[in-house]
Amino acid sequence: MGADYSIPSLLAVLAGEKQHTPLSKNIRRADPPKVNLLVDVQAKLQAGKGAGYARWAKTFNLKQMAQTLNYLTEHGLLDYADLSAKADEATGRYHELSATIKAAEQRMAEIAVLKTHIINYAKTREVYVAYRKAGYSKKFKAEHESDILLHQAARKFFDESGLKKLPTIRSLQAEYAALLAEKKAAYADFRKAREDMKELLTVRANVQKLMGYEAQEQEKEADRREEER
Repeated sequence: MGADYSIPSLLAVLAGEKQHTPLSKNIRRADPPKVNLLVDVQAKLQAGKGAGYARWAKTFNLKQMAQTLNYLTEHGLLDYADLSAKADEATGRYHELSATIKAAEQRMAEIAVLKTHIINYAKTREVYVAYRKAGYSKKFKAEHESDILLHQAARKFFDESGLKKLPTIRSLQAEYAALLAEKKAAYADFRKAREDMKELLTVRANVQKLMGYEAQEQEKEADRREEER
């Protein structure tokens, strides 16, 4: 972006020591040009100068605002509507990936439990058949209580799950491996989506705070909730 967009340079602009000229690009626009958010932010910052500057500077960290201006410029977010839409998009992407990961983890946990019950059921089947042939003898149950309880727990689980036909261990292992691969792939994107969301939400919050957009956003949210009722 050049020396004019370094943090020291932007700090000088915010401190009133230097005039900042937004980077110009030869871009053909089909739509009417939008109001430059950088100009609005800089004007608001300069308006903070004066007798109340010390109090104002405590509210708005100059270094943080310089980083905000730098981010807006680097990402071409020169209109508040674009910035807000980008932040919402990043938040949506984060939650989408989070839901994908949670769904995979939940199914993997279900597979682990099902697999355990299937193995226990198979291992204790002969004992339970013998227990039934013994007329559910109390003596036989006392001698094989652990196996009988495992078998009964497995059968109860299958009934409650509505399983008419048990899947094979091999098919469960294959599904588990596929879900694990899906989770790993999603998690790589998830980490980036989380960082993008945090950065955009921070930048938007800084702009809202400085420009006084917080009240407007709250009104919009209230209107949206009212419409959903």
